[in-house]
Amino acid sequence: MDDSCGDDRAVHGECPVLATARIVSGKWTLLLLRDLAGGPCRFTQLERSLEGISPRTLSQRLKVLEDEGIIDREVFAEAPPRVEYRLTAKGRDIVPIVEAMRAYGEQWLADDAPRAAAGAASR
Repeated sequence: MDDSCGDDRAVHGECPVLATARIVSGKWTLLLLRDLAGGPCRFTQLERSLEGISPRTLSQRLKVLEDEGIIDREVFAEAPPRVEYRLTAKGRDIVPIVEAMRAYGEQWLADDAPRAAAGAASR
């Protein structure tokens, strides 16, 4: 595979691979996408699912994904207000990338220690 984008700079003069990586590479982003792939989630649901994420970081990541058009934020006129986040069509198109990463991790990384030792022994 050629490591350059050549003439394939379709996203604002940026390599499409690099542009996609820029969106999904933020810490917690892939896990947020994983959770939202299952359907709409409230802030507290995401916070519980992403153990260790601070509320500030979660808010920032959600805002970035909203600005990129990956998720929608819906505020319900209730007391107290309820907010749900869901993937847009653009966001749903990222789900196969997340699923491919899951499959790769399950195949190659889930139990990597024995494979790594076997590979080192064969050298």
